[in-house]
Amino acid sequence: MKERINISSGTIWEKKAGYSRAVRAGNHIFVSGTVAVDENGKTIGEGNAYEQTRFIFSKIEKALIQAGSSLKDVVRTRMFVSDINNFEEVTKAHGEVFSEILPAATLVEISRIVNNLLIEIEVDAVINK
Repeated sequence: MKERINISSGTIWEKKAGYSRAVRAGNHIFVSGTVAVDENGKTIGEGNAYEQTRFIFSKIEKALIQAGSSLKDVVRTRMFVSDINNFEEVTKAHGEVFSEILPAATLVEISRIVNNLLIEIEVDAVINK
């Protein structure tokens, strides 16, 4: 396997909890669970699952670019929602981003997300270069 590269977004939580925003191992990139909180700790799209999902995908895209990748390389998405009734808003945003890419996808309801956010997303990507 090629060199491991840890990607950080610089949030305090990465250091406190001991994780990376993303990790590139060879041609594989694993993006950690991502929520709709900006670099200043502000919640984006409070109470709006669609807006949170869109923001999360833009945040994930930045991490992928730092790792030498892009959304086009995403092969799997995992979406965790605190209310399955937000299904249509979440899948609308997912479809806008991935309608041409068509990664394998999972959407499940969980009991709670940190700071009462509505959705958390993680992705895996493979660079085919």
